[in-house]
Amino acid sequence: MRRTTTIPGAPLLRRTAGAVLLAALGGCVVGPDYVPPAPPPVTRYTREPLTNPTATDKVTTRQGGSADQNFIAGADVPGRWWTLFHSPALNRLVEEALANNPNLDAAQAALRIAQQNVEAQRGTLFPQLAFNGLGSRQKVPGGALQSPLNDQRQLFYSLYTPQVTVSFVPDVFGGNERQIESLEAQAENQRFQLEAAYLSLTANVVLAAIQEASLRAQIDATKRVIQAQTEVLTLYNKQLSLGQIAGADVVQQQAALSVSMQLLPPLEKQLSQQRNLLTALLGRFPSEEIGPTFTLASLRLPTRLPVSLPSNLVQQRPDVKAAEANVMQASAQVGVAVANRLPQFNITANGGSSAVKIAQLASSAATFYGIVGTVAQPIFDAGTLFRRQRAAEETLDQAQAQYRAVVIAAFQNVADALRALQSDAQAVAAAAAAEKATSQSLELIRKQYTAGAINSTQVLIAQQSYLSAIVTSAAARANQYADTAALFQALGGGWWNRNDVRPPKPERDPAPFL
Repeated sequence: MRRTTTIPGAPLLRRTAGAVLLAALGGCVVGPDYVPPAPPPVTRYTREPLTNPTATDKVTTRQGGSADQNFIAGADVPGRWWTLFHSPALNRLVEEALANNPNLDAAQAALRIAQQNVEAQRGTLFPQLAFNGLGSRQKVPGGALQSPLNDQRQLFYSLYTPQVTVSFVPDVFGGNERQIESLEAQAENQRFQLEAAYLSLTANVVLAAIQEASLRAQIDATKRVIQAQTEVLTLYNKQLSLGQIAGADVVQQQAALSVSMQLLPPLEKQLSQQRNLLTALLGRFPSEEIGPTFTLASLRLPTRLPVSLPSNLVQQRPDVKAAEANVMQASAQVGVAVANRLPQFNITANGGSSAVKIAQLASSAATFYGIVGTVAQPIFDAGTLFRRQRAAEETLDQAQAQYRAVVIAAFQNVADALRALQSDAQAVAAAAAAEKATSQSLELIRKQYTAGAINSTQVLIAQQSYLSAIVTSAAARANQYADTAALFQALGGGWWNRNDVRPPKPERDPAPFL
């Protein structure tokens, strides 16, 4: 048979709790209600209609792939946009970075902190129930200090007082509601900070891989030029020993070779630093350098580029959504400041029993209860609360201005990426044509020099032109890859189309009354 225990004064406490809940439900919420901003009144990213980044002539570069790309207006950005480069090694690196990068872990923890703060503040809307028990051993004055009617032998006694306390702050003017709204906005801000960290991490891994590929292409080109110049220098030395050329020709070729060799160490240093960057992005130490290497030939240029509608950009950019959450938080804080200037109510009820023996605690004569209601209204505070309200209103104005600035910057990022890609197509085509032309020119001039038709100065000029052309071609190709990644990043990275990094829902308190 189950035994039940009745807490003295419990019916009264239940009636009191019900009354204060009804009082809270009848309250109002002061301060401005947040209204989401309307999308910017623009229909395109650039002044003139968008045109595809197409070269004048169809050009296929030495690294493979065409310089032409197509913009698909209104198309959605995929959640795993980096897979459009069709590099399994790059895909594995991005996945490892998402799993191990400590900055992403920190952003996830920040979101969980904000969510827990929301739940903690939500508890202020409900009565707080507490139990406390008091047991004491006391001695009363004895001897001549006592009245003759008192028992001279009973100098010591024990007192036991268990009681339950219910305290409640009715949210009459919605100050707590606004505070919860503010914390929810802060959690929303942290959510989009997490999305921004996710996007930044994936973009940095892709851009680091592209930069590595660019550096390897430039190093390869420089080594090929050095090899060609070394072969020419060997030929010159033979001709000099036979008296066919002057020593000045040999010196000029030696100087050109030295200049080319000076270009190699800085490029190799940058490559080593780029490898360290990729390793760090994956959450590893430099001594744990990654195995895969990247070349431009191992990456495929995406040719169909989705371009979101301008009206959707503000809903896709994590930084814009985070700025909007800041506006929401500032708006709620205005309501908190207004509520603080209005009367504050508090209701406290307690009930229990008190007796000198534990067995007497269940007696009705030992029970007690009390209900206290208080109201406090600031009368004079030298304008402190008013100034805090004005500061909250100015903070709201600041957040709104910052939101507009972030929106403008977002549209600028997209426009910059679109313009860059349009120029990249032309630059890649021109660089590829220059590389081909200078290569053919150098080969022809070397044959003419061997035949004695021209002097060594023309060979030297042709070598420098070819070196410049192949390095420029590699850099132009890498810029096109990098600007393509920048467009995906500027459009928000497709976070709304992925489900791999979802923050866990806040768990319920397993012991809400403890």
